[in-house]
Amino acid sequence: MNNEDSELEKLKAKRLAEMQRNISSQTKTPSEEQEKKETQNPRDLVVKFLGFRGEEVLENAEIQFPVETESIIKQIAKLIQSRELTEKMDGGQLLLLFRTVGLNIRMNTKINVEQDGKFVSLSEKISSSKKSDLK
Repeated sequence: MNNEDSELEKLKAKRLAEMQRNISSQTKTPSEEQEKKETQNPRDLVVKFLGFRGEEVLENAEIQFPVETESIIKQIAKLIQSRELTEKMDGGQLLLLFRTVGLNIRMNTKINVEQDGKFVSLSEKISSSKKSDLK
């Protein structure tokens, strides 16, 4: 029983600390938050909002279509600042967005397969099987 009580107290303390952080973040004045958002670079704001492989897609887009990507980044940043966009965007969603507006971003792809308990690229697997066939 004592162990359960200490775990319960830990959970309560953790929840209380979480609630205090939420309250302190809500007590900032709107002008402070607005100043912070306005001074932030749109690209930095978007990068913080990206999920799995999102930055990789963004970097490829910037290399392949720099002018168009800059414009899209500014629009995404506006949506984030106005809170119309609330969920993180992963690489697949960002790639779909670019393709929807007509930018076909090329991504480097690599297929890995399992061989002898470890993952190797498909090209290595094929080349090693060709070598074993020649023997």
